[in-house]
Amino acid sequence: MSVRTGLGVDSHAFAAADAGRALILGGVAIPHDRGLAGHSDADALTHAIVDALLGAAALGDIGQHFPDTDPRYKDADSLELLRAAVALVRGRGLAIVHVDATVMLERPKLAPHRDAMRAALAGALGVEAGQISVKATTGEGMGFVGRGEGVAVMAVATLTQG
Repeated sequence: MSVRTGLGVDSHAFAAADAGRALILGGVAIPHDRGLAGHSDADALTHAIVDALLGAAALGDIGQHFPDTDPRYKDADSLELLRAAVALVRGRGLAIVHVDATVMLERPKLAPHRDAMRAALAGALGVEAGQISVKATTGEGMGFVGRGEGVAVMAVATLTQG
Protein backbone atom coordinates (compact mmCIF):
# COMPACT_ATOMS: atom_id res chain seq x y z
CA MET A 1 0.00 0.00 0.00
CA SER A 2 1.23 3.46 -0.92
CA VAL A 3 0.30 6.50 1.19
CA ARG A 4 0.21 9.98 -0.32
CA THR A 5 -0.22 13.35 1.36
CA GLY A 6 -1.19 16.65 -0.21
CA LEU A 7 -1.32 20.19 1.15
CA GLY A 8 -3.83 22.81 0.05
CA VAL A 9 -3.91 26.49 0.94
CA ASP A 10 -6.45 29.12 -0.05
CA SER A 11 -7.44 32.61 1.01
CA HIS A 12 -10.16 35.03 0.02
CA ALA A 13 -10.90 38.60 1.01
CA PHE A 14 -14.31 39.57 2.27
CA ALA A 15 -16.50 41.15 -0.39
CA ALA A 16 -18.05 44.56 0.18
CA ALA A 17 -21.02 44.47 2.55
CA ASP A 18 -23.35 45.50 -0.28
CA ALA A 19 -22.08 42.82 -2.70
CA GLY A 20 -24.87 40.43 -1.71
CA ARG A 21 -22.55 37.43 -1.34
CA ALA A 22 -23.20 34.67 1.16
CA LEU A 23 -20.38 33.40 3.35
CA ILE A 24 -19.93 29.79 2.26
CA LEU A 25 -17.40 27.54 4.02
CA GLY A 26 -17.30 23.80 3.61
CA GLY A 27 -20.45 24.00 1.51
CA VAL A 28 -22.42 25.59 4.34
CA ALA A 29 -23.92 29.09 4.37
CA ILE A 30 -22.66 30.76 7.55
CA PRO A 31 -24.69 33.72 8.85
CA HIS A 32 -22.53 36.84 8.49
CA ASP A 33 -22.88 40.35 7.10
CA ARG A 34 -20.31 39.70 4.32
CA GLY A 35 -19.40 36.85 2.04
CA LEU A 36 -16.06 36.18 0.39
CA ALA A 37 -14.98 37.67 -2.93
CA GLY A 38 -14.15 35.24 -5.70
CA HIS A 39 -15.04 33.89 -9.13
CA SER A 40 -16.91 30.88 -7.76
CA ASP A 41 -18.78 30.87 -4.46
CA ALA A 42 -15.34 31.63 -2.88
CA ASP A 43 -15.55 28.68 -0.48
CA ALA A 44 -11.93 28.84 0.68
CA LEU A 45 -12.28 25.73 2.86
CA THR A 46 -13.45 23.57 -0.01
CA HIS A 47 -10.86 25.09 -2.37
CA ALA A 48 -8.03 24.21 0.01
CA ILE A 49 -9.31 20.64 0.23
CA VAL A 50 -9.51 20.40 -3.57
CA ASP A 51 -5.87 21.49 -3.79
CA ALA A 52 -4.83 19.04 -1.07
CA LEU A 53 -6.48 16.15 -2.94
CA LEU A 54 -5.04 17.17 -6.30
CA GLY A 55 -1.60 17.60 -4.75
CA ALA A 56 -1.67 14.17 -3.13
CA ALA A 57 -2.62 12.66 -6.48
CA ALA A 58 0.02 14.72 -8.36
CA LEU A 59 -2.76 16.16 -10.53
CA GLY A 60 -1.82 19.83 -10.39
CA ASP A 61 -3.97 22.43 -8.70
CA ILE A 62 -7.45 23.88 -8.63
CA GLY A 63 -6.53 26.65 -11.10
CA GLN A 64 -5.51 24.10 -13.75
CA HIS A 65 -8.79 22.19 -13.54
CA PHE A 66 -11.25 25.00 -12.69
CA PRO A 67 -9.66 28.29 -13.84
CA ASP A 68 -11.18 31.56 -12.70
CA THR A 69 -10.95 32.73 -16.31
CA ASP A 70 -13.54 30.15 -17.39
CA PRO A 71 -17.11 31.48 -17.29
CA ARG A 72 -18.39 27.94 -16.52
CA TYR A 73 -17.08 28.41 -12.98
CA LYS A 74 -18.59 31.84 -12.35
CA ASP A 75 -20.48 31.55 -9.03
CA ALA A 76 -19.87 27.78 -9.11
CA ASP A 77 -20.80 25.64 -6.14
CA SER A 78 -17.41 24.58 -4.78
CA LEU A 79 -18.80 21.26 -3.56
CA GLU A 80 -19.35 20.42 -7.25
CA LEU A 81 -15.70 21.27 -7.93
CA LEU A 82 -14.76 19.02 -5.02
CA ARG A 83 -16.83 16.16 -6.46
CA ALA A 84 -15.03 16.59 -9.79
CA ALA A 85 -11.64 16.55 -8.05
CA VAL A 86 -12.64 13.37 -6.18
CA ALA A 87 -13.49 11.72 -9.52
CA LEU A 88 -10.03 12.64 -10.83
CA VAL A 89 -8.37 11.25 -7.70
CA ARG A 90 -10.37 8.02 -7.85
CA GLY A 91 -9.58 7.77 -11.56
CA ARG A 92 -5.94 7.40 -10.49
CA GLY A 93 -6.86 4.44 -8.29
CA LEU A 94 -6.53 6.45 -5.07
CA ALA A 95 -8.79 6.34 -2.02
CA ILE A 96 -9.36 9.15 0.46
CA VAL A 97 -8.30 8.18 3.98
CA HIS A 98 -8.53 11.48 5.85
CA VAL A 99 -8.81 15.25 5.35
CA ASP A 100 -7.75 17.74 8.01
CA ALA A 101 -8.35 21.47 7.59
CA THR A 102 -7.82 24.62 9.64
CA VAL A 103 -9.83 27.75 8.86
CA MET A 104 -8.23 31.02 9.98
CA LEU A 105 -10.99 33.57 10.49
CA GLU A 106 -11.52 36.31 13.04
CA ARG A 107 -15.34 36.29 12.81
CA PRO A 108 -17.82 34.68 12.73
CA LYS A 109 -17.23 31.75 15.05
CA LEU A 110 -17.39 28.46 13.17
CA ALA A 111 -17.90 26.00 16.03
CA PRO A 112 -21.72 26.03 15.68
CA HIS A 113 -21.36 25.05 12.00
CA ARG A 114 -18.53 22.51 12.24
CA ASP A 115 -20.69 19.38 12.12
CA ALA A 116 -22.67 20.67 9.14
CA MET A 117 -19.44 21.50 7.29
CA ARG A 118 -18.00 18.06 8.03
CA ALA A 119 -21.20 16.40 6.81
CA ALA A 120 -21.34 18.45 3.60
CA LEU A 121 -17.67 17.83 2.85
CA ALA A 122 -17.95 14.11 3.65
CA GLY A 123 -20.89 13.83 1.27
CA ALA A 124 -18.96 15.46 -1.56
CA LEU A 125 -15.87 13.38 -0.80
CA GLY A 126 -17.84 10.14 -0.56
CA VAL A 127 -16.44 9.31 2.88
CA GLU A 128 -17.69 9.21 6.46
CA ALA A 129 -17.78 12.46 8.46
CA GLY A 130 -15.32 10.83 10.89
CA GLN A 131 -12.70 11.03 8.14
CA ILE A 132 -12.97 14.82 8.01
CA SER A 133 -11.57 17.25 10.55
CA VAL A 134 -12.42 20.95 10.43
CA LYS A 135 -10.79 23.24 12.95
CA ALA A 136 -10.86 27.02 13.31
CA THR A 137 -8.55 29.63 14.76
CA THR A 138 -8.29 33.40 14.74
CA GLY A 139 -5.43 35.66 13.73
CA GLU A 140 -5.27 37.16 17.24
CA GLY A 141 -5.62 40.60 15.65
CA MET A 142 -2.57 40.13 13.40
CA GLY A 143 -2.40 40.22 9.60
CA PHE A 144 -5.30 40.28 7.15
CA VAL A 145 -7.12 37.52 9.06
CA GLY A 146 -6.72 39.30 12.39
CA ARG A 147 -7.95 42.58 10.92
CA GLY A 148 -11.08 40.81 9.67
CA GLU A 149 -10.25 41.38 6.00
CA GLY A 150 -10.64 37.78 4.90
CA VAL A 151 -10.13 34.09 5.54
CA ALA A 152 -7.23 31.70 5.02
CA VAL A 153 -7.38 27.91 5.06
CA MET A 154 -4.83 25.11 5.14
CA ALA A 155 -5.84 21.52 4.41
CA VAL A 156 -4.04 18.19 4.31
CA ALA A 157 -5.38 15.13 2.47
CA THR A 158 -4.15 11.59 2.99
CA LEU A 159 -4.77 9.11 0.17
CA THR A 160 -3.87 5.47 -0.33
CA GLN A 161 -3.20 3.45 -3.42
CA GLY A 162 -2.89 -0.24 -3.76
